Amino acid sequence: MPDTAWVALSLTGRIGSKTLHALLAHFGDDTRAIVAADARALRQVPGVGPKIAHSIQAINLERVQRDIERWRSAGVAIVTLGDPAYPARLAQLDDAPPTLFMRGQWQPALDKAVAIVGTRNPSKEAAGVARRLAGILVQRGYTIVSGLAAGIDTNAHHSGLAVGGRTVAVLGCGVLNVYPEQNRRLAEKLDTLLCEVHPEATPNAASLVARNRLISGLSEAVIVVETGVEGGAMHAARFAFMQGRQVYAVDNHATGNRELIANGAIAVPPDWDGDLP
Repeated sequence: MPDTAWVALSLTGRIGSKTLHALLAHFGDDTRAIVAADARALRQVPGVGPKIAHSIQAINLERVQRDIERWRSAGVAIVTLGDPAYPARLAQLDDAPPTLFMRGQWQPALDKAVAIVGTRNPSKEAAGVARRLAGILVQRGYTIVSGLAAGIDTNAHHSGLAVGGRTVAVLGCGVLNVYPEQNRRLAEKLDTLLCEVHPEATPNAASLVARNRLISGLSEAVIVVETGVEGGAMHAARFAFMQGRQVYAVDNHATGNRELIANGAIAVPPDWDGDLP
């Protein structure tokens, strides 16, 4: 059973792994002491201001415990940082989520992973590229990681499944509230769904952006098939650059792909065979 106070703190606004670790260092690794602390004691911790202190004091551990039991009954696995079941590559990130909520489990076989991302409104050619690359890569033993969004993500997930491969979706909403609705049936077929937000959360812009660091963080490389400069896939590529992951961009006319190639992504042709170093 996960530490209720740890999970509660993980779900508290503005508390990421760095702030949680600062709190733990100050309170002797005692999560319940953090939740029980008064505002003055909390504000002695670097990075904790009045809003975070107020949010911590508002935590109701009994309610969180009931929520955890309900989520587990619904098939949600709760994996905390430091747990052997936590994805090893993700755990290496400075901003690794303190808690992950999963439908399905992260198995060591999933560690050999590549992200395939792109626009929700792909050209016919780009959709075909996503399907072909996903099929090739799963046959080479790679797990396909994407975001379950319409368009490129959906094509990559479907193709990976079609050839019997492994595919994982990182959500910007709760794993019990899959978005978009038209992909709920697809979601049931994937090896693992995971998120860092409340399992019943609806999607919002901040969560959708933040989940891109998990898409790239889980992966050896990120392949951008087609995106505009304002597309969500650009966030995944930028996080990948910061995390030291290799970024590939299909050499096409999409404005985002052109910008990524200009900024250091490896340009690959639309008929690329997916050969990764």
